[in-house]
Amino acid sequence: MKTRRCFLGGLWVLSLTAISFYGGAVSYGFFFGVTLIPVISIIYLLCVYFRFKIYQETEKKNLVCGQPTPYSFILQNEDYFAYASISVRMHSSFSYAEENFANVEYELLPGDKSVCETKIICKYRGEYEIGVKEVILTDFLRLFRLRYAVSGQIKAAVFPKIVQLQELKSIADLSMLVQRDTSGSREPDILVRDYVEGDSLKQIHWKATAREQKLKVRCLTGKENQGISLFCDTGRYGRDMKEFLPLENKILETFLAVGYYFAEADKAFHAYYGQGGVVSKHVEGIDDFDAFYHTTAQIAFDKNENFQDVLEQVMKQGNLWCSNLIFCVLHELTPAILDATERLAASGVTVVIYVITDQDPREFVKQGSTRRRIVVIPIEAALEGRL
Repeated sequence: MKTRRCFLGGLWVLSLTAISFYGGAVSYGFFFGVTLIPVISIIYLLCVYFRFKIYQETEKKNLVCGQPTPYSFILQNEDYFAYASISVRMHSSFSYAEENFANVEYELLPGDKSVCETKIICKYRGEYEIGVKEVILTDFLRLFRLRYAVSGQIKAAVFPKIVQLQELKSIADLSMLVQRDTSGSREPDILVRDYVEGDSLKQIHWKATAREQKLKVRCLTGKENQGISLFCDTGRYGRDMKEFLPLENKILETFLAVGYYFAEADKAFHAYYGQGGVVSKHVEGIDDFDAFYHTTAQIAFDKNENFQDVLEQVMKQGNLWCSNLIFCVLHELTPAILDATERLAASGVTVVIYVITDQDPREFVKQGSTRRRIVVIPIEAALEGRL
């Protein structure tokens, strides 16, 4: 295109020179002809720009990450003149089409249309625009180009995918801790914890209280809702969608993968996260997981949400201290979170912390222990074999 413009500019200078030195009808005709060519090209492009039609649609508006969804767009010429060169550019930051249309040019005769069918794949959970972002129009001599911003953008609601894990490597040596208690016993075990305001006085372990000179409370072994607890960080980190969407997607993907692992094994668990306050969801088994999934998919991340506050509030309720396993899915591992999880680990609870970050994992792993296990998961990494 640049070469053609330079060539046309050279012809215009040549015609101007001919007028200056020779004059005559031929020189003037040549000059006006060369001068009108770019004018006609621009007028042509403007006509195409205002008359061109594009239609696009997906088979469904609610998509799932990584799941191909049928998608099509139609380029249509409803005028009485041909469209010389049309190409499309797709949204590529958060989604992509199975076919590459970047280098394809379409020529449309009057009344003609081109139907393009493919499948579109979304990378991350969230709400964003997919499909054709803009159309590039080129004149018949390829001198100029106009970008046609598509007005009918498709804004899709993308749900997180469910990763089905064969095992949780982080607790491979603790399989007995997640076995269901089928004895039906409700007798208090000798496991004790510190007294928290609101605990029943009937559960105070007086011998342990006398021995340690502070109130200690018995933990009950028969309550399955105290067995496994899941926590999810719902804070928003960053302002750019390219920064926070991949992170939020991986957090929810990890949260759901761990939940599905236990639900499929028919092991009950409690899930906690912040939404302007602590939200608690109890999942008894696989039959409850579908509702849990749709609720989790609607989680709103916010910069004001604080994972530490959620964890501390649930800890104050007391039951968390009697858990067998606690899983935390978060982005930032602060000293305050380390302190809270250390207290839980010291009481006999096994805490597994999944840190979703691209930082050097060695700095995090050094702060782990047998009771407090820290697993670093890169934002773009697959979960299989890592959890």
